[in-house]
Amino acid sequence: AARLADELRVPLGSAVGFKVRFTDTTRPETYVKLMTDGILLAETQQDRFLNQYDTLIIDEAHERSLNIDFLLGYVQRLLSARRDLRLIITSATIDAQRFAAHFACPRTGRPAPIVEVSGRGYPIEIRYQPLQADDEGTGDVDLQRTIADTVEELARSGPGDMLVFLPTERDIRETAKTLRGRSIPGEGRQTEILPLYARLSASEQNKIFESHGRRRIVLATNVAESSLTVPNIRFVIDTGTARISRYSPRRKVQRLPIEAVSQASADQRAGRCGRVGPGICVRLYGEEDYLARERFATPEIRRTNLAAVILQTKAFRLGAIEEFPFLDPPRADAIQDGYQTLFELGAIDDGGELTEIGRRLARLPVDPRIGRMILAA
Repeated sequence: AARLADELRVPLGSAVGFKVRFTDTTRPETYVKLMTDGILLAETQQDRFLNQYDTLIIDEAHERSLNIDFLLGYVQRLLSARRDLRLIITSATIDAQRFAAHFACPRTGRPAPIVEVSGRGYPIEIRYQPLQADDEGTGDVDLQRTIADTVEELARSGPGDMLVFLPTERDIRETAKTLRGRSIPGEGRQTEILPLYARLSASEQNKIFESHGRRRIVLATNVAESSLTVPNIRFVIDTGTARISRYSPRRKVQRLPIEAVSQASADQRAGRCGRVGPGICVRLYGEEDYLARERFATPEIRRTNLAAVILQTKAFRLGAIEEFPFLDPPRADAIQDGYQTLFELGAIDDGGELTEIGRRLARLPVDPRIGRMILAA
């Protein structure tokens, strides 16, 4: 929003504004409004036909979060009622054909048009550098040492900032400690090392946007893959892993295992270094490993506890989850498991309708079972 306001030469909060969970800078005269997908979904409660908008742009659709999947299904239904509404779905690594077919014209069956906009990208050199076991014969892989060696190697090839993708906050802290003990070629110990992850405060995250005169190395989780664009990056080091939320129906717990990212995510990471000049992306895994990975990430709806999803569809009055036009409908057994969980919590009655407890649970942004404990407490 700040960037758009700057380019239009208007103050932020007038013609251009933004709305997030606790802040709303928009006014009645605002005509470009930026918001999170969750905010737009919440607005459908008061404005069922989204009459205050004539155009919707849904960005980063490839992430396939629950909110985005809900929005895609909701808007697909809405388009037949609001013929004047324009919908633009954007992403750098999207399965365009599937999305076009999902939004095909109901009368003619013709898929939605696909527009390819080539970015002003520079060539990116991809280097595969699989992790090697240490020299002491224990078979262990020293990730921090490998990253530090790669940073030194890239630093010798020229000036420019670096972005390192790591799976966890702990990895970020340990890598930062290792790098601060090294003398980076060309810059000595003047190199600035910044962490970047979702739990950081806004002021700490904004440090990556501040101008600087020395080399900067940003150590980030997958928040830098699409949520935030780190500026002035010439080199990317990709460990190829991330924490990915998955629900285990057998244990009935939501887990956060570290898993290999999809090809689309790997491509998105590599693309971060080709924006200001020719870039180099070093992948700390083999090319065969990359080619064997899934093309796109598994949608969140296929790897989450559906109790929360069913609760939201009922709270937002979206109808039965079995009939909702999801791009990737969930499995029948997973839906049944979700209904069973909600019934055990007292969130729905015998007829599958929301109870008073269910309505209160739907307002809490946590797993329904944790929410039930909070209400009981």
